[in-house]
Formats: sequence, structure tokens, C-alpha cells
Amino acid sequence: MANSNAPETLDPPTEPSPLLLRRRRLPLSPSSAATDSADDSSAETISDAAAAAAAAGNGDDRGGAGAGREGAGTVVNGGVGEAPVGGGGAQGVFLYRASAPAHRRVKESPLSSDAIFKQSHAGLFNLCIVVLIAVNSRLIIENLMKYGLLIRAGFWFSARSLRDWPLLMCCLTLPAFPLGAFMVEKLAYRKYIPEKLVIFLHVIITTATIVYPVLVIIKCDSAVLSGFVLMILDCILWLKLVSYAHTNYDIRALSKTVDKDDLRSSYLDPDNMKGVSFKSLVYFMVAPTLCYQQSYPRTACIRKGWVIRQLIKCLIFTGLMGFIIEQYINPIVKNSQHPLKGNLLNALERVLKLSVPTLYVWLCMFYCFFHLWLNILAELLRFGDREFYKDWWNAKTVEEYWRMWNMPVHKWMVRHIYFPCIRNGLPKGVAVFISFLTSAIFHELLVAVPCHSFKFWAFLGIMLQIPLVILTKYLQNKFRNTMVGNMIFWFFFCIFGQPMCILLYYHDVMNRKVRTE
Repeated sequence: MANSNAPETLDPPTEPSPLLLRRRRLPLSPSSAATDSADDSSAETISDAAAAAAAAGNGDDRGGAGAGREGAGTVVNGGVGEAPVGGGGAQGVFLYRASAPAHRRVKESPLSSDAIFKQSHAGLFNLCIVVLIAVNSRLIIENLMKYGLLIRAGFWFSARSLRDWPLLMCCLTLPAFPLGAFMVEKLAYRKYIPEKLVIFLHVIITTATIVYPVLVIIKCDSAVLSGFVLMILDCILWLKLVSYAHTNYDIRALSKTVDKDDLRSSYLDPDNMKGVSFKSLVYFMVAPTLCYQQSYPRTACIRKGWVIRQLIKCLIFTGLMGFIIEQYINPIVKNSQHPLKGNLLNALERVLKLSVPTLYVWLCMFYCFFHLWLNILAELLRFGDREFYKDWWNAKTVEEYWRMWNMPVHKWMVRHIYFPCIRNGLPKGVAVFISFLTSAIFHELLVAVPCHSFKFWAFLGIMLQIPLVILTKYLQNKFRNTMVGNMIFWFFFCIFGQPMCILLYYHDVMNRKVRTE
């Protein structure tokens, strides 16, 4: 080799050499460097241009096309050579030597149990999406041909909903409770009232926040949709007020025991140890979080075009939810019997038939609220922490699902229920039970109050998650690296649980209407 900078060529097979040629790596052109991969399958493809150049000799009898050109190079890897083919902008090609071994190491098939979770399945995911679109498109067309368009004109705004003015007035008066909480905290910050009175006043405010809308909905015999919206807003307000009172109480307790120097060196943020601010309360009440703090991470600006695109998506998926509910769920539910009083096989058939459209509505709801709406609200308020959910669809246990699917509620539970129970000496299992009990109570309020049916179906559905948590955790520990818990979660939560709750509450509402009439 006369010049170390000149590209090497592959010598003819008459040269005395081992069966496997020595690995040589030479400088590659930018275009050929991208093709240098550790994957042996890439070496099995021979460029047609390289074959043609080899057949014609290309003016060079040494196995490399254009080997003497400046800037060209050859990579030999166990008999696999790479050489550019002539012409400007030459690309590297692979030459597969007959003497090179084709099998070099132990490998598993891509779909074997040892290798299936170590690679990407994006192509199969795309196939599933295409098949779902094709199958559901056929079902939609068949349904429209058979039943026609079943969407009613008054689906979104019915005459009864417009007459629910007491609920509207109740919703407009809800801001009085945060104002009362702020005044209590202001008096406590200035030490005008003792700490015990502060706690007592906050208990009264938070209790009235829940009781007031419940009484209005029950007394006014409101529509289900109007009552459901009011109860969602009311429960969010209650969670925020509890966080506001608990956080300020903790700040006052820390300010009495921690010096300023210790505060600067601790994990606490001094910005969150300041006095009570009405501006911070107003921002917290509209921010997409349930955990109060006096300052939040903020983004630099508002992306107006991005917000418009997300709003359009939100409208599209909301319309899709309305279409599925009116076209599929309502007819199935109306033609069903009470799942606990009718024929068992008939009830099972209705539940399974209802499971697919219910799952679609639930996924659309999750995407609209947790991804689109909360991100839109965060963008408009420049709210920085946008971890509103994690990859709950990969949860291997029910416990993982509840920790990942609704991060605002999860953070609130951990901050204001779970860890306070642990700090007060309660066992971990008791703290988890109290957390589920709180969640079950609010799920029951969200559904039972608007439906005017207190049968505790939602409460029991949440509390039954505790044995499922134990079961899926046991299976995950027993069968490691499997998705048994994930499949159990999907079955009990989406295939069985949600359709069963819909049937139970629907028939309770219908039976109540019959008794009333």
C-alpha cells in the first residue's frame, strides 16, 4: 500500500489469504457511510449497477468498480465488500463473496417469545390500523344502509337542557367558594384567626362545595347531561380547594419550623413559600392541574396555529363520539334487558355487543379531554408541565393503570391522601384502600347524582379494582415478562366493566322514569 490515504481494493482470490478475509474499514463517502450497518441482511442485497459493472469489467479487473477513483472506498466485513459505482454522486453497493459465511451467530426468529418484545412492530401496528378502518367502515356503511341516520337534532342541546337554568345559576355561583377559601387563608396568613378555626372553616367550605350542587340537581330533576357536566366541574373544584387549603396549611407549618437558610438548601422551592396571592389562586383555578402551588413551570409563548389545529381535532372527535353514541350505543341499550334480571346469555350478548362501541367512545373521550383539551388549556395559560397521562395502555397490572392514566388525579391522591396517611403511621395497604375509597365515592357522585339512581354500581366498580390489583400483581410476579395483567385489565375494564355499568345505570334511569310517570 503506497499511500495510506488512497482507497484500498479487494485483491483477487488468487492471493494467499485465510478463508475469511480480514476486516478492513476505510473512509467512506457520506452517501456510502449511511449504508454501513451491523445488520447482515443489508449485505445480502447486490446492486444491479454493481452487477453490471462487474460483468463489463468496468476497466478494472480487481473486483472493485472504480476502485482507483478519488474519494471512493471499500469496506470488507467477512467477505462483504462495499464499493461505489462510477459517475458523479456515486453510491455504495454491497458485493457478497461466495467464500463468506452466511450464518455467523445464534439468532432468534423475530416473532419468537425471546425476541418479540426487543424490536419495533410499527408495521404490524399500521396493519392493525388499516384493518380497523376497513372493518369499521364496512360496519358503518352496513348500519346506515339498514337503519339510516339515527342521530337526533337535539342530541347536543335539548329543550330540557335549556330549561335547566337552576343548574346554570349553580355553576355561575361556584366561584364564591374559592373566594371564601382565599379570605380564610388571608386571615390565617395575617394571624387574625387561630389554626383550628382555619381548618374548621375550610371543612365547611369544601363540604358546601359538594352538597350545594348535589341538592340542586336532585331538587330540580335535571337532565342527565346537564347534571353530569355540573358534577364534573364541582368535583374538580372540590379537589382544587382541598389542595389549596392543605398546601397553605403545610406552608405555614414549615415556616414555623424551618429557617430561611435551611429552606434554601432543602428540596423546597422558596417561590412556593411566599404569602397568599389572589392572582395565584385564580391561575390555579383555571390551570390544568389539581395540585396547588404558587408558581408553575411556564412556556415561553402561545402557539396560536397549534391551538387552532387542536381545537379542530377536538371538534372532530367530539362529533365522532356523538355519532357512535347515537348510531350504535343507544339502539343496543334500548333493545336490552336489565343485565341482572334477564336471561344470562342475552345479557352477555348485549355486553359483548356494547363493548366495542363503548371502547371507541372511551378512547375518543380520553384523547379529547386528556390530550387535546388539557393541552389546549395549558397552551393558552402557558402551563409547562403537560404530563397529563403516561403510557397506561402498556400497564401490566391494574395498579400501574391507575397510576398512569390520569396524572392530575394521581398526583393529587399521592400528595394529599396517600403520603399524609403514611406520615401518620398508617400501613401502605390502608393508605391504598383509603385512596381507592375516595376515588369510589367521587365516581359514585359523578354518575349516580345526575342519573338520580343511588345503587352504588360505580362505587362497587372502583372498590372491586382492589382485588384486581392484587390478582394482576400476583400474575405479573409469577409470569414475568408477560402481558397477562395487561390483558386482564383490558378485559375487565373495557370489555366487561364499562358496558355493564352503562346497562345497569340505563335501566335504573328508565325504571325511575316509568315510576315517575
